[in-house]
Amino acid sequence: MAETGKFTGAAKYVLDAELAMIVNVSMALELPLLLKGEPGTGKSMLAHAVAESLGMKLIVLNVKSSMKLVDALYQYDTLTRLNDSRFGDSKRNVAHIEEYIRMGKIGQAFTADERVVLLIDEIDKADTDFQDDMLDVLDQMSFDIMEIDKTIRAKHRPVILITSNAKKDLSDPFLGRCNFHHIAFPDAEMMRRIVQAHFPDLARELMESAVRVFYSLRELPDVEKRPATRELLHWLRALQSDPDLKVKDLGRADTPYLGVLFKKSADLSIAQRSASRLKN
Repeated sequence: MAETGKFTGAAKYVLDAELAMIVNVSMALELPLLLKGEPGTGKSMLAHAVAESLGMKLIVLNVKSSMKLVDALYQYDTLTRLNDSRFGDSKRNVAHIEEYIRMGKIGQAFTADERVVLLIDEIDKADTDFQDDMLDVLDQMSFDIMEIDKTIRAKHRPVILITSNAKKDLSDPFLGRCNFHHIAFPDAEMMRRIVQAHFPDLARELMESAVRVFYSLRELPDVEKRPATRELLHWLRALQSDPDLKVKDLGRADTPYLGVLFKKSADLSIAQRSASRLKN
């Protein structure tokens, strides 16, 4: 763990002062940090950066629309127990139900021998009951396993980061029990710093041209899914790998690899039609 116990950034995560402050305040107050922002703004990557910076293990709960809270806490493997009782060739004792209990992601975070970072990704996919009941568990740092009448209490309080793409409103009780930070899409200067962190040897001419074209493409009207930071980084990798690339071709009608930036056919068509008019 870092000597100060504070998050100061990671090798490939460019951090602004306000975000560093809210992460450290959330850890000090032992509150979950709720991160909102459009896809591709680095919400999930922040959890990876916190874990890297503090030398902690990262546990990721990817929330699904059909998920029940118990799935995130533990699973009772009834099928394996049934097979063991039928065939009798297992070393497990079928009379001991606890041998068939497997911890879910929150359960793993609670039972870890050291403090971990717990990322609860895309909480807005879950229904309101899931959200509120989950925060009850995180407040109490415990949950019950009904099948064996046992309470699991956290050995160490995890560092908890929760992300939302803001596709659905979260309940007021949920919002009231978290610290909150909105990660805005990076401006061009911040984006240059992000690019330099990932591509320290990238030619300046290529970086400047690619960033200018990228932001021009993001401003195109009628685009449904605008390219995000990850698409820009993938695009730069594609451009770097092309030995025949001419930087002056960026922003022209035949701008290469636009399909790396735009994942929807209609958006790609708009970009291809507009590329020759981009500012570069």
